[in-house]
Amino acid sequence: MPHNYRLIVSCPDRVGIVSRVSGFIAAQGGSIIEANQHSDLDNGRFFMRYDIQSEALGAAAFRAEFESIAREFAMDWRLSDARRRQRVVLMVSRESHCLVDLLYRWSAGELDCDIPCVISNHDDLRALVEWHGITFHRVSVDPADKAPAFAEVERLIAAADADSVVLARYMQILPPALCERYAGRIINIHHSFLPSFAGAKPYHQAFERGVKLIGATCHYVTQELDAGPIIEQDIQRVSHCHTPQDLVRLGRDVEKAVLARGLRWHLQDRVLIHGNKTVVFS
Repeated sequence: MPHNYRLIVSCPDRVGIVSRVSGFIAAQGGSIIEANQHSDLDNGRFFMRYDIQSEALGAAAFRAEFESIAREFAMDWRLSDARRRQRVVLMVSRESHCLVDLLYRWSAGELDCDIPCVISNHDDLRALVEWHGITFHRVSVDPADKAPAFAEVERLIAAADADSVVLARYMQILPPALCERYAGRIINIHHSFLPSFAGAKPYHQAFERGVKLIGATCHYVTQELDAGPIIEQDIQRVSHCHTPQDLVRLGRDVEKAVLARGLRWHLQDRVLIHGNKTVVFS
C-alpha cells in the first residue's frame, strides 16, 4: 500500500525552495498529488502544502532524510499522515444548529475525523449526542468559581486524546492555560456583529440598527477573546423586509456553514498560521 502524507512548510522566502523540495520527493520515489504554495511578499515568507504519495518511504525515514533541507532553508515544518483520522472534541452549550450540522456531516462522511465525546455546560443536547453513539459529558460552570469546571474540561479533553477542539456555540470563555495548551487546535465560531452588538440577542440589536449584512467568523481561539487567527468568514445580505427572526435564521445558516468549512480545512492541514494571520489553501 502506498503511503500518503501532507508536508506543511513555512520559511523565509528565497529562490530554490520548490525545486529543492520537489526534487527530494522525486528522488525518494514520491509523487506530488496536490501542490499549494504562497509567497508573502510583504513579510518575505513562503508557505507550502504538498500532498505526497510514496510506496517506498515511511514517515520516520522521510523526516530523517528531509531534516537537512529543513535546516538549509530554516523551515518550520511538519509531516502528517493523510490517512490518520484526527480526534475532535466538540463543546456546546444550548444552541444546537452548529452541533447538529457537524454531527450530520460527520455521520455522512463529510468530515474525516473521529468524535470521541461532546462536552457541554448544559444537558439540553445530551439525547441528540447519545443518539449518534457519542459520549456526552456535562460539566456545569459555576460563575463564581469557574476553575474546577475548566480543570475537568481539560482533563476530559486530555483523556479523549484530542487533536483538536471545536466550540460549536459553547458560551463560556476558555481560561488562558487551556488556550495555550491547545494553541492552533481550538476552533470557534461567532457572529459578525462583534464588537458593535455584544451581549444578549445580537441579531435583534442588529435589526434595530437596520443592518444590511450579517455574517460569521471561524477562527482559532487565543487568550484574547474572539481575536485569534481567522480561518473562514462569510456574509448574507439582508434588507428592511427581514424580521429579527429572519436574521436569526440566516445567521445560523451562515454560522454553521462557515464552521464546517473551517473545520474541514483544518482537518486537511490547509490552514497555516503565521502570527495572528492564516494562509488557507482552500
